Amino acid sequence: MDEKLPLRPREKLLQFGAKALSDDELLAIFLRTGKPGVPVLLLAKQLLQHFGSLRALLKAELADFYTVGGIGPAKYAQLNAIAELSRRYHLSCSMERQALLSPQMTREFLQHQLAEEERETFMAIFLDNQNKIIRHSRMFTGTLTQVEVHPREIVREAMRLNAAAVIVAHNHPSGFAEPSKSDRLLTERIIKCCRLMDIRVLDHLVIGHGEVVSFAERGWI
Repeated sequence: MDEKLPLRPREKLLQFGAKALSDDELLAIFLRTGKPGVPVLLLAKQLLQHFGSLRALLKAELADFYTVGGIGPAKYAQLNAIAELSRRYHLSCSMERQALLSPQMTREFLQHQLAEEERETFMAIFLDNQNKIIRHSRMFTGTLTQVEVHPREIVREAMRLNAAAVIVAHNHPSGFAEPSKSDRLLTERIIKCCRLMDIRVLDHLVIGHGEVVSFAERGWI
C-alpha cells in the first residue's frame, strides 16, 4: 500500500484551516520559494531557528538576513509586509469593535500599537460615556529610556473630543514592563488634571515584550 505524502502547507491550510499550521508552515506560505538546495519549508525552519522566534524574525533588519545566506531584499520585504499587515489587521478589528469591553481587549489593542516601538511612546485612548472609542492618539514620543508627557495636552485633547474617559499607555523598549517611580508620579499628575475637568482616567498600562502592567489592576488608580 502506498503511503500518503504529507500535505504541503498551502494544501494543509485549505483542508484544515490556518490554525492547524505550525509557524514554519505559515511562514513557508508567505516565502513561497526556497533558495538553491533548500526547499521553502526547510528555509522557513532555518530562519526561525536562526533568529530564535517569530517575533525576532519579523523585527530583523535587512543586514541581519545577509548572515543567513541566500536571503535578499525581496524576502525581507515580504516579511516586513507580513508584520505590518498583521498590525493593521488587529488595529482594524479593534476599531471595528469600537468599544473596549474588557481589560483583555485593551491590552491586546495597546500591545499591537506599542510593543514593537523602539522609542518610548505615550498613547491615549479617548472614550465616550459608554466606553466607545472616540479616537486613539500617539501623544508624545521620546527616547529609548524616557518620554516627556504633558498632562494638560491630554486634557485639552479630551475636551476637544468631548471625551468622558481616557486610558493612557506607554511602552518600555527594554521589554521590562514594571512601572518606574516616575511612571507612578506622572499618572498621579494626569489623574489630577483630568479630575478638574470631570474626565475619568480608567487605566495606565505599561507595555513590554509579551507583558503588560495595568495600574488599575495594581490598585493604583
